[in-house]
Amino acid sequence: MKVITANRLLNGDVVWLGENGSWVERITLARTFDGKDQVAEGLAIGQEAEKNQEVVSVYEMDVTLEDGVIVPVRLRERIRAAGPTTHPQFGKQAQAVSA
Repeated sequence: MKVITANRLLNGDVVWLGENGSWVERITLARTFDGKDQVAEGLAIGQEAEKNQEVVSVYEMDVTLEDGVIVPVRLRERIRAAGPTTHPQFGKQAQAVSA
């Protein structure tokens, strides 16, 4: 299972491709893709958004579901999903988490 991720061009925030082609700031709201065709579809949406200068550095990443919650497989992606490696009160960690 995969999600499509990028950085928002306007402010550099990590974002994930959500439903209806929207870019969301919480991985829990990301759309998941299974199989090569679905992943290719997601990457095409991301590449179009990159062409329209909405996001940069679009790529796919592996995720799993743990208790119904999307969790990145690689440590690098877990760090990106959690927010900047700063004090917890300053990053995404300080925001209320909602599924």
